[in-house]
Amino acid sequence: MPVSELLERFLRYVQIDTQSDEHSSTAPSTAKQLDLSRLLEQECRDMGLVDVATGAGGVVTATVPSNVGPQAPAIVWCAHIDTSPEFSGTNVKPVVHQPYNGEDIVLPGAPERIIRVEDNPALKGLVGGTVVTSDGTTLLGSDDKSGVAVIMSAAARLMQSPDIPHGPVRLCFTCDEEIGRGVDHVDIPGLNAVCGYTLDGAGTGDVDAETFSADVAIVTVEGINTHPSVGKGVMVNAIRIMADFLAQLPVEELSPETTDGRDGFLHPYQVEAGVARATARIILRDFETAKLGEYAALLESIADGLRKKHPLAGIKVEIRKQYRNMRDGMEREPRALPLALEAVRRAGMEPVQSIVRGGTDGSVLTERGLPTPNLSTGEHNPHSPLEWTSLEEMQAAENVLIQLAMLWGEETA
Repeated sequence: MPVSELLERFLRYVQIDTQSDEHSSTAPSTAKQLDLSRLLEQECRDMGLVDVATGAGGVVTATVPSNVGPQAPAIVWCAHIDTSPEFSGTNVKPVVHQPYNGEDIVLPGAPERIIRVEDNPALKGLVGGTVVTSDGTTLLGSDDKSGVAVIMSAAARLMQSPDIPHGPVRLCFTCDEEIGRGVDHVDIPGLNAVCGYTLDGAGTGDVDAETFSADVAIVTVEGINTHPSVGKGVMVNAIRIMADFLAQLPVEELSPETTDGRDGFLHPYQVEAGVARATARIILRDFETAKLGEYAALLESIADGLRKKHPLAGIKVEIRKQYRNMRDGMEREPRALPLALEAVRRAGMEPVQSIVRGGTDGSVLTERGLPTPNLSTGEHNPHSPLEWTSLEEMQAAENVLIQLAMLWGEETA
C-alpha cells in the first residue's frame, strides 16, 4: 500500500475526538469514541474482512482470513482509539511537516509551544521525511491512532496481496485504554488466538515485553465547613489537610521527576478540593508488583498520622487495581516474543527488547491469558500538545506487522 494512504488514514482518524473520561461510569466512557468505532467497522467491511462487529463498550473486532490453510494459529493486532484525558483532543488540526527540515518545530496554533530537537533527538534521523504534529492547541492523538492506522493499513495490504502467505489475524480496537478500562469488554475466548500484539509504542524496532504494574490511590478528606467568622474550634479545612498529605509524599525519590529505568514512583496527578471535602488521585507504579503494596502502606501511614492530628476529619485511602506487568504471563506462549523480534529483523531493523514505564492493553490481556507484547508505532511525547509522529516510523511498523503475519503463517496451532 502506498505510504500516502497510511498518512491519509492517520489524518482522518486523529480529527475524530475520542477523548476518554475516567469520571464517567458508561462504557465507553464517552459516546464520541463510538464515532471512530463505527468508522473502523465500516472500513473493515469495505476492505473485505470477515467477522466484523462492534461489541460491548465500543470494541471493534474483525478478521483477516488465513490464506495458508487451517493449521496456522490466529494472532491479534490491537490498538486503542481513545486519547488521554490529560489534554484536549477536541478539534484536532494536524500539521504535516513534509519534508521535515531538521529544525525545531514551532506549533502554529500556540507558537510558545516548540518541539525542540534537543529534547527530541529522534528527529535528527528523520530529516527529509514526514513529521506530523497538532497545531499546538490539542493533543495530536498519535497515542494510539498511529497504531490504529498502522493496523488498518497492514490489514488492507494483506487483503490486497494474496501472494503474502499468512495465518488468520484478528483486529481488535478498544476504547478507554487511557483510563485503564481498555480490555474490560474484550471477549478474549472469542478472539480464539494464541497471542496478541499491541501497536502502542514509540519510535521503531522496539518490542516491549515488560510494563509497570499499576494501581491508583484515591485519597479523600472529609472536613467540616462553617462560616469563617465563626470557624474557631469548629471548622476542619479539608484543603489544608490534603495539602499536608501531599507535602509528605516523597519528592527526592519515588517521584516521576526523579526516577527512570526500573525505578517505581507515586504520582499525584489530580486534586479537587474545598473546605468540606478534598480528593486526590495518586498513581502507583513499579515493575515489581509487590512494591505496590509498600507504596499503599506508605500512603496509609501518612493518612494515619493525619487522623491523629485531625480527629474530627474523615481521611480515607482507597486502592484500585489497574494492570500488572505483562512479563509475568509471557511464558503462556513462548513464541510470541521471539517471533516479534524476528519480524523486526526481517523488516530491516535491529530489534530492541525494551520496557514500558507505563501500561498497555497488552498488560491486562496478558494477565487474562493472552500474551501480548507491545510494538513500536512512531508515537512521541504522548499526552502532551508537543506530541508528534513520523510517517516513516509508522510505515516501518506496518512492515513489521506484515512480517509477523508471515512468520505466524509458518507456525502450527
